[in-house]
Amino acid sequence: MIQPQHRPPDEAEPDELPILHVDMDAFYVEVERMRDPSLIGRPVIVGGSGRRGVVASASYEARAAGVHAAMPTAQARRLCPSAVVVTSDFSGYIEASSAIAEVFESVTPHVEPIALDEAFLDVSGAHRLFGSSSEIAWHLRNSVREAVALDCSVGVASNKTLAKLASVAAKPAVHPDGPRPGLGVCVVSVSRELDFLQAHAVEALWGVGPVTLRRLNEIEVYTVGDLAAVPLERLVSTVGAAHGVHLAALAQGIDDRPVHRGGLPRSVSHEQTFETDLTGLDRIRSETVRLADAVASRLRANGLSGRTVTVKVKHPDFSLRTRAQTLPAPIQTGHALAHAAQELVGTLALDRGIRLLGVAVSNLEETASPATETTPGALDGREAGSPSPRQLALDLGIPPASGDACSGEAVWGPTGDTELDLRLAEALDAIRDRFGRSVIAHGSAALRDGTPGERRWGR
Repeated sequence: MIQPQHRPPDEAEPDELPILHVDMDAFYVEVERMRDPSLIGRPVIVGGSGRRGVVASASYEARAAGVHAAMPTAQARRLCPSAVVVTSDFSGYIEASSAIAEVFESVTPHVEPIALDEAFLDVSGAHRLFGSSSEIAWHLRNSVREAVALDCSVGVASNKTLAKLASVAAKPAVHPDGPRPGLGVCVVSVSRELDFLQAHAVEALWGVGPVTLRRLNEIEVYTVGDLAAVPLERLVSTVGAAHGVHLAALAQGIDDRPVHRGGLPRSVSHEQTFETDLTGLDRIRSETVRLADAVASRLRANGLSGRTVTVKVKHPDFSLRTRAQTLPAPIQTGHALAHAAQELVGTLALDRGIRLLGVAVSNLEETASPATETTPGALDGREAGSPSPRQLALDLGIPPASGDACSGEAVWGPTGDTELDLRLAEALDAIRDRFGRSVIAHGSAALRDGTPGERRWGR
C-alpha cells in the first residue's frame, strides 16, 4: 500500500499555498438573471427547451428539486414544473467570461481556463503584491463581483485536486427554501489536507466516472479514505495499472500537475441535436456549412487554426459515426472547413437520417487574426445603424448572398485557406462584431427558426 506522504511544514506554508480554483456560482443562470431580473429568486433552467433539449445549468432553487446539468430538459420540467426554461445564449456568457479572465490576469499570468466559468490560477508569484493566498482569493472574489456583478467560489490549496474540492466546499448550499450562502473562499492548509480530502466520496476525484465507481464500490470503496487504504496491487487489479496508480496518488493528496498558462484547447467544435431527424443530403450538407462557419468563427476569435477536421453524426438508433481527415495546412475559415467537412459527410451512410451532427477542428496552433489591420479601418467613423449590414458587406467586398462565394452550393476550391477565403472571413467577422452574428451567414447556412445548437470548447 502507498503510505501517506505528509509534506514538510516549510514546503508550503498556509499563506503561500500556490493553487487557486475559481468557479462561478450557477454562471449561465446568473448571466440570464442579469438580462432579465424577473428571474431572480425563481427556479431557472438554462438549456435546450425542445423535446431533445438538455439542461446546461440550473439555479439553486431548481437544484433543490433534483434538477442538474446534463439532465434531459423534459425530465427537469417534470421534477420542477414551476421552473422557467431559458434557451442558452452564449454571447452573454462569453462576454462575461472574458471580463472575468481579465480580472484573473490582473493578478497572475498563470491562468488555466477549464471552461467559460472556471479556471485554475498559480499565485505563487503574486504574494508580494497581493498578500497571502487567502487574501488573493478574497481579492479575486470581490474583483469579479465588481467587474460582472456575479459571485464565484474560490478554493485555495497546494495542488489542483485539493483546490477543486475546496472551491466546491466554498459554494452555496442547496436548500428547499432557497440557497444558503457558502464560505465564498475555502483554504485547505497543508496540515489538514488528508483529513479534508479523505472525507470526500470517492466519486469526487477526477477520473472516477460511473464505470470506475461501480468497480470501486464492488471492493467496498466509497470514500477517498477507503481508497487510500486499498493495497495498490488490489487497486490495479480492479481498475487497471495506470488508472490504479493515478487514483492511489490522488487519494494521498499527491497531484503534481502544473497550471498550464494559456494552454491551447484540444479542439474547437460545434454540434446540434435536431428536434426531428435530419434527412436529405442537401439539408445535411447545408447544416454542415452552418456548423463549420460557427467553428471557424470561434477559431479566428481565439487566434487559432487547425489541421484535423472531424465530423460526427448520431443516427435515430443512437449509433454514432465519425470521420476525420488531417489537412496539409492549418485552416481557420468557414469556406475551407465546410469543404473538408462536406467531403467527410459524403462518406457516411445518411439514408437513415441523423439526430445529431457535429463538426470539430483539432491539431490546433496559434495563428494571427486575418482581421488585424483592415477591419478597424472598415468600421471606424461609422454611426450606429449606418450603413446597413448589406451595404457594409458590399463595402468590404462580400458578393451578394446568391453569389458562389457565399453559397453552400458553391463549387469548393482546393483544401486550405486562400487569400479570398481570409478576406471573406475578415468581412464576416467585421459585420458580426458590429451588427450581431445573425445578420449574415453563408447562403445555404442562413440561420433558420429554432433553438441554437450546443456549443462547447473541447479540452
